[in-house]
Amino acid sequence: MHQIADSLNKLYKEKYHHSPYLFRSPGRINIIGEHTDYNDGFVLPAAVDKAVYMATGKRNDPVICLYSVAFNETFETYIHSVTKTSLDWPNYILGVVDQLQVRGYSIGGFNLMVDADLPIGAGLSSSAAIECATVFALNDMFDLQLSRYEMIDIAQKAEHTYAGVMCGIMDQFASMFGRKGFVMKLDCRSMEFEYVPFAADGLSILMLNTNVKHSLASTAYNTRRQECAQGLAWIQEAYPNVMSLRDASERMLDEMVSPRDATIDKRCRFVVQEISRLQAACNDLVKGDMMALGRKMFATHNGLRNMYEVSCRELDFLVDAVADHPGVLGARMMGGGFGGCTINLVKQEFVDELISLLSQKYEEAMELPLTAFTVQIENGTEKIN
Repeated sequence: MHQIADSLNKLYKEKYHHSPYLFRSPGRINIIGEHTDYNDGFVLPAAVDKAVYMATGKRNDPVICLYSVAFNETFETYIHSVTKTSLDWPNYILGVVDQLQVRGYSIGGFNLMVDADLPIGAGLSSSAAIECATVFALNDMFDLQLSRYEMIDIAQKAEHTYAGVMCGIMDQFASMFGRKGFVMKLDCRSMEFEYVPFAADGLSILMLNTNVKHSLASTAYNTRRQECAQGLAWIQEAYPNVMSLRDASERMLDEMVSPRDATIDKRCRFVVQEISRLQAACNDLVKGDMMALGRKMFATHNGLRNMYEVSCRELDFLVDAVADHPGVLGARMMGGGFGGCTINLVKQEFVDELISLLSQKYEEAMELPLTAFTVQIENGTEKIN
């Protein structure tokens, strides 16, 4: 049993004097395919070995008793009076309970303890992991007979309503459906997906956390969505069957967008190129050509920096610092932008040397600590016992 699960098991037994059910729900990475989700494109996520762990059990009364190991906080409420709280962490759990109740599912009181080795704020979607673990645990405990697709929808809506974040579907999907040794090519229009092998022999996935999140992030995200929508509207004047940038071509951009607005053209062109790049990256993975995949990761970062303009000096510093390193196949910023992590494909024998070198360089240049950790591709949400 994992060390965190083992300690949760002991803690739960000490407090409630019976054995809990134990669950694990992973964070996720995205290999390539950034800002494509809300344009009906594809993404290429994978579940990782950093996860949220939960110990749960039924109660004989209508009380919900939650405990966070990380915050050393207890929160209690009644099953019939669930509402948002001023504390952040219970809302991810309570949002799931609310969604179940809205949909007519009957659940009773329960105890739930949560801990994680998943870094918060590093862009690995700890919130989705908590939501997926919660809905998976409640489905199991109260025999609700939910499919994984239904659980994903509940987890996503919980984030919308109780956390107030209008996230797409990728994070919950990767957390719920992840498979060890595979990435998922997820079609954000149809919600269909396929597993693509990830040949990681001799390679490590190294995450470098800038430890910054610039205030531009949320406003720029909304602006980019609007810019993509405007570009699409112009294309549709001549091509009404184009339903999203997923259906657009660079030739259409040349004709309908480029003459009107250079900035909107850049935004849309990045998305069109990125969707194409992801398809080609999947072919690289099937062939086991990790060098070619790495080159596409660098190309994605350049597009995010120069065309979509959602990078920042800290992210650019880290990508530039590894660009010519013999042990690095590829690197890019991961996530919405303006902070968070870079994801790096690195030959295993260079990982320690690279972390040491970059930590010193980054701290000197940015006057910030660099947090570095490796992840492995792992299975999705599951019951441990």
